Amino acid sequence: MQTWEISTSELKGGGFLALPDRGAPHPGVVVIHEVHGLNEDIRKISRRFADAGYAALAVDMFTGRNRAICMTRYMAGMLMGSVNRYGIDDLKAALTFLAKNPAIDAQRLGAIGFCMGGGFAVAWACTDSRLKVIAPFYSSNPRPLDVVKRLCPLVGSYPEDDFTARAGRVLDEALTRHGIEHDIKIYPGTRHGFSNDLPTYDSVAAEDAWRRVTRFFERTIGR
Repeated sequence: MQTWEISTSELKGGGFLALPDRGAPHPGVVVIHEVHGLNEDIRKISRRFADAGYAALAVDMFTGRNRAICMTRYMAGMLMGSVNRYGIDDLKAALTFLAKNPAIDAQRLGAIGFCMGGGFAVAWACTDSRLKVIAPFYSSNPRPLDVVKRLCPLVGSYPEDDFTARAGRVLDEALTRHGIEHDIKIYPGTRHGFSNDLPTYDSVAAEDAWRRVTRFFERTIGR
């Protein structure tokens, strides 16, 4: 694969781009980090997407900004459930940046996010029809919940021993009610962060979630 560090002069906050070696144009995926920022774990996930045939752009929501102020604004948006929360415009700009790359098929775009990033992915997809599929992990829901009737297909993964499990169950019911294609799974005995490089990592659940995500993405935007 090919990888690049995207500078802040190219994209607000910069980022990390991983592209497959062949098969262009590729479907594209925006990878949204949790509160730990754009770290090696998020880069690894991006490279894993490239291995699977996707162009993956990991965004950086903190670089060049006051992290404390950003976190305050991000958390306020999450608590209010706004689909137009602070940071969404940056994600839309990142998707535009990705779609302009000649190696990307702009008609086949998705996003994946973890914790804070998962909440961003769900809220963002309610207002941006360019997204054709999303994969939130242990995320919160937007409010009012009926706004999810505008969502694209979704594959979600939630830990049973975590406050977000309820969000996953409620989202499952809402998407069923609105007839939106989805696959939501609550993983028994797991905790928040089970799919990331954290003390709560659960290899069995993480690998199962990855298989579900890649199969769902292949069905919706190809590979």
